[in-house]
Amino acid sequence: MKAVSLFSGGLDSQLAVRLMQNQGVVVTAINFSSPFFGADERTKRAAHQLGIELLIKPVGEEYLERVLRNPVYGYGKNLNPCIDCHGFMFRKAGDLMHDLGASFIVTGEVLGQRPMSQNRSALNAVDKLSGYKGYIVRPLSGRLLEATIPEKEGWIDRQLMLDISGRGRTRQMELAEEFGIQEYPSPAGGCLLTEQNYARRLKEILNLIEHPRPEDLDILKIGRHFYLEAGLLLAVGRNHSENARLEAQSRSSDRLIKVTDRPGPVGLLRPILPIDPSPHLTYAGSIVARYSDAKNEKTAPVKVYTKDGEITETFVVIPLPQDQIPATV
Repeated sequence: MKAVSLFSGGLDSQLAVRLMQNQGVVVTAINFSSPFFGADERTKRAAHQLGIELLIKPVGEEYLERVLRNPVYGYGKNLNPCIDCHGFMFRKAGDLMHDLGASFIVTGEVLGQRPMSQNRSALNAVDKLSGYKGYIVRPLSGRLLEATIPEKEGWIDRQLMLDISGRGRTRQMELAEEFGIQEYPSPAGGCLLTEQNYARRLKEILNLIEHPRPEDLDILKIGRHFYLEAGLLLAVGRNHSENARLEAQSRSSDRLIKVTDRPGPVGLLRPILPIDPSPHLTYAGSIVARYSDAKNEKTAPVKVYTKDGEITETFVVIPLPQDQIPATV
């Protein structure tokens, strides 16, 4: 018997796989990636330690249009359409079952662990949205839920599933020790849409671009963000890593800005809308200089350069006083 597992690499998803393996089920892990969530190295290590194949499937553009824009069940606290998101991922996993020779879907969801998205009503809504109602098995809470088709057909034993509920982690951690699972991340949402600052930045982009591409959203994760006018974004790196990421993500229409004679951040000036950024370079440079080691100097030399390092112009700015820095987004 084969199953596909929605697999994050977190403790619950690892335990769900192990419980199915203990019943002789061969599991293939699937992780859907988008600008807001997706597999990392810990996910890959977890799959390897469980001895299962991990398939990483990008769904960014489809997710933006089918889930994020107009979720049937609305958003959570920020911009997180959790019920619609889970339904979408189960539908995608279900659509892969035939090609993989699998008969049902496994998930590490726990009844009541997340009050808004994992209560009984929400789980039923997810099953309905997925189009695979009856084929979604939640081994950690299975004995508390309605019997699924795999149980009714005798593919798996209901009595070997668990009755975990609520937000506590004690039983999961005990099971991890029993199963020899040593590496797992601390519990967290793992989705940028649940984070207030990211959601605020994303809303700004969605108000400006009707159909953004996944690559349009990569910059939202990096640096301090200022809008010098509607549709003109200045991102300022906060450390060496962010400076390098801003340079790597720059486009031909962007302007990279940096103080030339003192350590400091990289600024990336990006026209989100078709705006000429040239008239705003001095102002952007003064903001970048404010976050450099030249912030207390009367003036600071600044360069504007391309992704390839070609300097297109230089000029001198007055570092902007702290009380004149525009609000961040």
